[in-house]
Amino acid sequence: MPTDWTRALAVVAHPDDLEYGCAAAIADWTDGGRKVVYLLATRGEAGIDSIAPDECGPLREAEQRASAAVVGVSEVEFLDYHDGAIEYGLGLRRDIAAAIRRHRPELIVTLNHRDTWGGAQGGGYWNTPDHKAVGRAVLDAAGDAGNRWIFPELIEQGLQPWNGVRWVAVAGSSTPTHAADAGPGLERSVKSLLEHKAYIEVLTDQDPEEYVRTFLTGNAQQAAARFGGRPAVPFEVFPR
Repeated sequence: MPTDWTRALAVVAHPDDLEYGCAAAIADWTDGGRKVVYLLATRGEAGIDSIAPDECGPLREAEQRASAAVVGVSEVEFLDYHDGAIEYGLGLRRDIAAAIRRHRPELIVTLNHRDTWGGAQGGGYWNTPDHKAVGRAVLDAAGDAGNRWIFPELIEQGLQPWNGVRWVAVAGSSTPTHAADAGPGLERSVKSLLEHKAYIEVLTDQDPEEYVRTFLTGNAQQAAARFGGRPAVPFEVFPR
């Protein structure tokens, strides 16, 4: 992974998306003095069948803020799109471009924007509409943020164009091109995901820590086979 950067913006659809995907890398980055900001399109209010959205949203927001703090992230923003009903379009691109102009990152991190998890060779799982919409919008908004003639209303709001995005890194891709060392941040990534207690409790009957540790360490070890034998967080990196 590129290391010559100081600011990153991580943009995903739901609370826990980053914790399942790349929190180990983020922990290591913040340890190294880099700043990472989280931007979530929804508050995950439709994610727990047994909890009504008006109660679930604030609960999952609080869990996300606590989770981010574990890996050194203090700024967490929400766009308030409806969980499960995000649509790709100009409004979503505009909102993400506005955040890019506010935070002026060199690196943007997002989640798998393709139709499936697991690749085109079979054995994969269908991706959710929210992940696809947000991931695609992030890739487009990285360019929108630097063009003053796209969304000129953002300039009227004091958000000047930002052409400083150098890479967009997609976590959860079936075709990774780069990897970050998962070792230094792996233990904190486990603790970070465990902060999503309400969600995990309805997701599995396993002991939460056993479930989380097995999932995250297993993914890091699986990625190691492609990246020098060390536990890794893989990304598909698109240069800008």
